[in-house]
Amino acid sequence: MKKYIISGLLALAALGAAAQESSSSAVMTRGTRTRPGQAAQQTGPTVSARLQQQLDDAPDPNRPDASVKFMKVVYRELDLAKEDKNAPLYFPEDLVDGQENLFRIMFRLLAENKIPAYEFLDGREEFTDARRVKMADIIRKFYITARPAKGSSEKNPLWEIDPIDVPTNEVLKYYIIERWVFDNRSNSMKTIVEAICPVVVADESSSISGNSPMFWMKMSDLKPYLRQQYIFVNDDNNLAQHTYDDFFTMNMYKGDIYKTRNLRNRTLAQMFDGEEEIKQASDSIQNRLEHYADNLWVPSREELRARREAADSLTVDTPKEVKEKKTSTRASRSERASRSEKASTRTKVKREKAPKQSNPSSSATRSVRNRRK
Repeated sequence: MKKYIISGLLALAALGAAAQESSSSAVMTRGTRTRPGQAAQQTGPTVSARLQQQLDDAPDPNRPDASVKFMKVVYRELDLAKEDKNAPLYFPEDLVDGQENLFRIMFRLLAENKIPAYEFLDGREEFTDARRVKMADIIRKFYITARPAKGSSEKNPLWEIDPIDVPTNEVLKYYIIERWVFDNRSNSMKTIVEAICPVVVADESSSISGNSPMFWMKMSDLKPYLRQQYIFVNDDNNLAQHTYDDFFTMNMYKGDIYKTRNLRNRTLAQMFDGEEEIKQASDSIQNRLEHYADNLWVPSREELRARREAADSLTVDTPKEVKEKKTSTRASRSERASRSEKASTRTKVKREKAPKQSNPSSSATRSVRNRRK
């Protein structure tokens, strides 16, 4: 009898443990529902809902950023000889107290094989290993005197070039690739310089004709070195307060747009005729980029008032128009004066009385009366 009682107690304890385990598992899996007759599938370790949300919100590298609502790629030409704002890229022309201009820095880094350079493809740039250019080809193409440096090898070619043989005085232009991005999170337009290309401008003594782009360098590769070179950007303050990286990050340069990324890979010179039309197209693209964000918001009262005042100021007569108006006013006045003078002359003629003529009958009567008296 005791055996049956003990076995019954053990069975009840087992049933209680099973019930407790099932209830605990039900608590652990709360929120997951299974249909009747369907067994719950165990898929291994699970993540929390918060972590799963973070994984779902992670950006996909194969997709563009969802916060970017606008993007435009433009190609700009920086002329060092015509624009004073671009002078910090050229001077000092020679080495002065360890100061190097931009091209000397780029050329030295390429000769030391520290950063790669890529082929200039005129609008189809590919910054890949297949498009990397060799320093030997550049030296041969542009007739630069150089010699292999100590420790140079086939896998790691190094070149030694005398400072006087660096053609820094022939690089008078740069091509840059700009990416204009409107960020929806900051509600602002950002300008990012992606790559830069030095351009050799031929002169009478040069063996190269026309403008010859040398190579592209990515700005991300140049940044660590450009941040180490301080420059002064104007003649008013000779204290070097900015770096080359600041110069490009803060858009302190000036240049015209000569191309935008398009399906047909055409420049503005191929799309328009004449320098005036090309200049107008370049200015129009620049104006649309700078004022893109203005069309996204409803203007405030102050902005509307400012626009109205600006429109009113445009309707003010120019000095030429004022002079023409004064001339026309004088002409109308003289015309009115001549008309009034003619009218007064006619009136005087009409009002002028004819001279009195003597009445013969009356004179005869007087004479008779006088005779009677």
